[in-house]
Amino acid sequence: MFFIKKELELTYADTDMMGVVYHANYLRYFEIGRNNFTNSIGLRYLDLEAAGHVMPILDVQVSYKQALRFGDKAFVKAWLEENGTVITVYCYEVVNEDESIVYATGKTSHALVTKEGFKPVVFKTTAPDWYEKYDEVAVKRN
Repeated sequence: MFFIKKELELTYADTDMMGVVYHANYLRYFEIGRNNFTNSIGLRYLDLEAAGHVMPILDVQVSYKQALRFGDKAFVKAWLEENGTVITVYCYEVVNEDESIVYATGKTSHALVTKEGFKPVVFKTTAPDWYEKYDEVAVKRN
């Protein structure tokens, strides 16, 4: 399975009054992972936008496993679980350096749509270079 692992820079501002990373910040960490994943396979989201398309999030799932605090060293792992003709699904883990601690897991579902009007389009025919590259690295199921 192909995935990226990117170190996160945790700031004091990422924490809440309980001294742990505020729950909504994990969505930002997932985006960092997703962006680094895409860049690592030679694709740039800005190129997709320049072609008149965007990939908004349709669904987000997050499971919080252990408190992540300012001063902890954390990484986001990201991989592509599903490369469909309409829906693309990314998975994430926020972990410590040796991956012995999992702080959170998650998943985001996306659809390719037109930038103007947000009309859904078929990923495979609208962005074939992206679709083919994603197909190469997506988790394969038997």
